Amino acid sequence: MNRSDIPTVALVGNPNCGKTALFNALTGGRQKVANYAGVTVEKKEGIAELPDGRRLRIVDLPGTYSLRARSPDEVVTRDAVLGRLAGEPAPDVILCVADATNLGLVLRLALELKTTGRPVVFVLNMIDIAERQGIEIDVDALSAGLGAPVTATVATRRRGLASLLEIAATQAEGASDPGPDLWHEPSASDVRNAHRAARDLMRSTVRPPSRPDTLTGRLDGMLLHPAAGLVILLGLLFLMFQAVFAWAAPLQDLIEAGFAALGAAATAGLPAGWMQGLVVDGLIAGVGSVLVFLPQILILFIFILLLEDSGYMARAAFLMDRIMGGAGLHGRAFIPLLSSFACAVPGIMSTRVIDNQRDRLTTILTAPLMTCSARIPVYTLIIGALIPQRTVGGILSLQGLVMFSLYAAGILSALAVAFVIRKVLWRGGSEPFMMQLPDYKIPDPVNLLRNLGQKAWAFISRAGRIILPLMVLVWALSTWPSAPEGAEGPAIAYSAAGRLGHWLEPVFAPIGFTWEMVVALIPGMAAREVAVAALGTIYAVGGAEGDLAQVLSRQWPLASGLAFLAWYVFAPQCVATLAVVRRETGGWVWPGVMFAYMLVLAYLAAFIVYRVAAAFGLS
Repeated sequence: MNRSDIPTVALVGNPNCGKTALFNALTGGRQKVANYAGVTVEKKEGIAELPDGRRLRIVDLPGTYSLRARSPDEVVTRDAVLGRLAGEPAPDVILCVADATNLGLVLRLALELKTTGRPVVFVLNMIDIAERQGIEIDVDALSAGLGAPVTATVATRRRGLASLLEIAATQAEGASDPGPDLWHEPSASDVRNAHRAARDLMRSTVRPPSRPDTLTGRLDGMLLHPAAGLVILLGLLFLMFQAVFAWAAPLQDLIEAGFAALGAAATAGLPAGWMQGLVVDGLIAGVGSVLVFLPQILILFIFILLLEDSGYMARAAFLMDRIMGGAGLHGRAFIPLLSSFACAVPGIMSTRVIDNQRDRLTTILTAPLMTCSARIPVYTLIIGALIPQRTVGGILSLQGLVMFSLYAAGILSALAVAFVIRKVLWRGGSEPFMMQLPDYKIPDPVNLLRNLGQKAWAFISRAGRIILPLMVLVWALSTWPSAPEGAEGPAIAYSAAGRLGHWLEPVFAPIGFTWEMVVALIPGMAAREVAVAALGTIYAVGGAEGDLAQVLSRQWPLASGLAFLAWYVFAPQCVATLAVVRRETGGWVWPGVMFAYMLVLAYLAAFIVYRVAAAFGLS
C-alpha cells in the first residue's frame, strides 16, 4: 500500500482508447484537474467508491504507446507509474486500458507495464463495439498470456465498472511498492522481444471477424480519400465557423438584454456619482460585453468535442499530414493546432505528443496563429458592427464568410510561418507520421455535457479573475483625472487613458487606429477578449449611447475596422500564452521571439488592409 490512506489506481493506455471516458465513468463528479509539480502536464484524479464503502483514488495518466518515453507526456506517465514523481504516491494498481477493437499496440504496453513489478489489470474497453464487429477475444487465454486479470467494460454505458473496481480493490490489498529501481529502460532487443510476444499473444487470443467490412472501414473509405476526404474536412470546418456566427444570435440577444436590464436597474438603484459609474460603465458594460459571446464560444467547443469523441480528429490529422508536411509541420501538429482554436494554452501544452524537439518548437511558435476563442468577441463585435447582414448566393451569411476568411487567414499564416521557420532556423524534413486510428463511435452525451460545462465555467471564471479587475482599472484610468472646468469635448479625453491613447495614436495612425482602439489594445495584451470589454467601458464612460456594436458602426470607418480585424489575426500573445511557452521551452527566448514576430506581422497586416481598403474608398 502506498503512503495514501486510499489505494491509488493509475489508468494507462494508448491515445484514443477511451481511457478518459472510463475515468469519468468511474469518478463521476468526484474529480479534480491540476498540473504535476514542475511541469505543465495536466493531472486528473478522482475518487471511485465501491458498494461496500471502500474507496479508490483514480489517476488518469497521459496516453502513451510505450514506457520508452520520448515525449514529455510519455515521460510523466512513465515516471508516475514508477513512482518517480515528487510528492506523488506510486500506484498500487495499474489499469491498462485497451480499445477492444484494436489490441495490436496496447498488448506490448501491457507487457512493459508488467515489468514494473506492480499489479496490472487489463481492461478491454469498448467491448460492445468489438462484439458488434464480430471480433472474438479469448479472455481466459489472454489473461494467462499476460499473467494479469482481464475484464471488459463499456465506459459510456457504465457496463462492467463494478467488476473492474472489485478486481482493482482486490489487487490493491497487500500490494507492495517494488520501487523504481526494479525497472530498467528496455534495450532494442527487449523491444523486439516485446513486439514478438505481443504479436504471438494477439494471434492466439484474438480472432478477427469473418467479414471485416466494418462501418469504420466503409466510412474511412470515403473520409480518408485524398480528394473527397479533404473536401469533407473543409466542409466541416466551414460549417463550424458559420455556426459560430449564425446559431448563437438568439442566446446572445437574451444575454445582451439581461445585461441591459441589469445596467438600467443599477442606474436606478445607485446614486449618481463614481460608484454608479464604476458599476454601470465599468463592471456591467465591461464584463457584459465579453460574456455576451459565451454562446459562440460554446458552439465552437461543441464542434471540437464532437470531432474528438467521435474519432474523426485523428482522421483529420491524417488528412492534413501531407499539407502540413509541405509547410514543415509534423502531422501530429494538427491536433495541437486545432485545439488552439479553443485556446492556445492547451494547444501548446498538447504539443508534448510530438517527439522531435524541433517539430515541437515549430508547432509551439505557430499554434497562437490559430483563431482562439478569445478572438471571437473581437471578431464578432467588429463584423456585427460593420459588415451588413446579408446572404451570399441566397444561403451563406456574409458575416459568416468574413469570419471564415479570418480563420482561414490564421491557418494559412501558420503554415507560412512554419515554412519560414523550417527554412531559416533549421533545415531537414519532419519525421514520419504514425498514428493509431480509433474506431468511430457515438459521443457520450453525459461526457460531452460535462466537458462543455467545464469549458463554460473556465470562460466565466476567466471573466471574474482577469476581466473584472482589468475593467476596474480601465474604468479608473478612463475617469480620472476629471476634465478641468470649462473644458471642451468629452471628459474621457482628459483622463489618463485618453492621454495615453492620444500619446500613442501617432504610432498607430498609419494603420487607421483611433486613440480608443489604441487604449483597448493595451489591456488586450493580458487577454484578447478584454479589448472588447475595454471598448465597452471607454465608450460608456465617453457617453456614447446604444450598445457597443451600434456605437462602433457610427464612429468607426470600415477601413479602420477591417485593419483592427487584421491586427487581431496576428495579435501578440496574451500573458497566459507567453507564460506557458516559457514553461514549455525553459526560458524567455522563444516567448520573446513569438511576441516580436507576431507584433510585426500584426502591424504589417493592419497597414496593408487599411491602405487597400482606403484606396477602394472604404474609409
